[in-house]
Amino acid sequence: MVIAELLGRCSFPDGHLHLGVSGGADSAAMAVLARSAGRSFTIWHVDHGVRPSSADDAAFVRDLATAWGVPFEYRRLDLDPSANFEATARRLRYEALPDDVCVAHTANDRAETVLLNLFRGAGLTGTAARMGRVYRPILSLSRADTVAVCAEAGVVPRHDPTNDDMAMTRNAVRHRLLAEIAEVFEADPVPLLNRHADLVADALALIETAAAELDPTDVHALRSAPRAVASEALRAWIQQESGDPYRVDTATIERVWQVVAG
Repeated sequence: MVIAELLGRCSFPDGHLHLGVSGGADSAAMAVLARSAGRSFTIWHVDHGVRPSSADDAAFVRDLATAWGVPFEYRRLDLDPSANFEATARRLRYEALPDDVCVAHTANDRAETVLLNLFRGAGLTGTAARMGRVYRPILSLSRADTVAVCAEAGVVPRHDPTNDDMAMTRNAVRHRLLAEIAEVFEADPVPLLNRHADLVADALALIETAAAELDPTDVHALRSAPRAVASEALRAWIQQESGDPYRVDTATIERVWQVVAG
């Protein structure tokens, strides 16, 4: 019943699907939903090789694919669990997966990203929480939805113990900050943050269109343009010139703007 109701809220792309499945509730639910929709798909699993239980996670996902009779692709990474591990793991994980992979980001993930980017000074782009080049077919579902899907399908997902580590900022946002916001305002902040991100994304699209018409090396044009448009023009220019795949933070834009403003 739950699965049938939630299928209409999924947005799987056309054609054969490539599903990134870690074994957790979200990705397992995405696979269950794709199967319930009668879709053709390959399950991909990336083993970071850091946690002792990672081999068990891989075996769980492989067994799921075998039970369903679908193709399974396994990739193992050799990572050094040192500084900037999260960012490095994320980059290498996406490099190991197909460009058109479906990942199981939910509305909860997006809400967490909005808050993380807000306090990292990521500007409008961060607040919009745009989700990048890959497909996110269950972005409208909540984490509670994915748990319910797994329960109905009889799938017992794996639990990643690192998700309980409060020293990791995203985990603190997930388990503490969002809970505090819900208690203070007596409302679930997840749908509210997602709606806010949608509104900011719409506004940002207009700003980017205007910024594309602006010469970022023309100081007079920058000074004459609305601040948000000038800032976006500078952001895009700096990112292009630096060759950095990640967005330029607001603090950097502010320093450049101070020079432009004189």
